[in-house]
Amino acid sequence: MKFKIAFAALCLLGATGVSQAQDPNLARNLAATCANCHGTDGRTVDGDGLGEMVSLAGMPAAEILEKVNDYRSGDMPATIMHQIAKGYTEEQLQLIADYFAAQATQ
Repeated sequence: MKFKIAFAALCLLGATGVSQAQDPNLARNLAATCANCHGTDGRTVDGDGLGEMVSLAGMPAAEILEKVNDYRSGDMPATIMHQIAKGYTEEQLQLIADYFAAQATQ
């Protein structure tokens, strides 16, 4: 019985990775969670009430990842980003950074 439960759990974990890899919209969907602060597709707009939020559209992926990792480690102070950044896997963060890097700045 324990083997069946362990096997079922292993299959579910494996299926999760496969389903994420097969979702062509995964990067866009993950990046959409950033819209509340960084604007739709990472484009902040003057007067949108987001204050001094950084526009992520067109920013190099390596720069985005460097900043996110600085938030995660606590090297860069933040009010909320340090907590948000810890909620994603390295693979998810790479997808998000690549998505924003590919967005036009306008």
